[in-house]
Amino acid sequence: MNPSHVFKRTSWLFLLKGVILSLAAALFLPHAAKAQADSERVPPPQTYEQDEILQTGHQFFGSVSGGLASVVERAFSQYGKPNGYILGEEGSGAFVAGARYGEGELFTRNAGTHKVFWQGPSVGWDFGADGARVMMLVYNLPRVDDIYERYLGVNGSAYLVGGVGMTVLKYYDVYVVPVRAGVGARLGVNLGYLKFTDRPTWNPF
Repeated sequence: MNPSHVFKRTSWLFLLKGVILSLAAALFLPHAAKAQADSERVPPPQTYEQDEILQTGHQFFGSVSGGLASVVERAFSQYGKPNGYILGEEGSGAFVAGARYGEGELFTRNAGTHKVFWQGPSVGWDFGADGARVMMLVYNLPRVDDIYERYLGVNGSAYLVGGVGMTVLKYYDVYVVPVRAGVGARLGVNLGYLKFTDRPTWNPF
């Protein structure tokens, strides 16, 4: 065999091998580097820990938060970690039929803070009046705009201990758990709902 032919054939093989390796590096190395970078990047937490909510609640309610730990523990045990919470004030009154109005701010880790208002009617075994601060734990909220819906009360969810009360509202898979202390802890077995809006309104419906 002619040595020059052997040399040319070997050169083509080396050249072809070099092209294949270059293509492989161009195609796969950036993806591998990206995958490694993604695996090393720790995403920021989107939910709130129980201790964070307790600390916020104690600061928010002050001296009337005696039973807050038990109520928050119950909420976490039943629904897990919230990915948002609302701090605000509200007033309500009822004699069989009633209405509740409130306003506050929705806090989230990944979407900032947003002003919210709520109002809603209630009917059932529910008597009295109150005006108080309220903290609402929000679960499974996919985006901020989804808070602006009507949330129905979950039957049998009322819970009261140490002057702090908790109820549960639901809209599809999103749960809102209002926590009230002191005179705001009035609980009633009712068929009401809360309608959340981005601006105040006197229409509870």
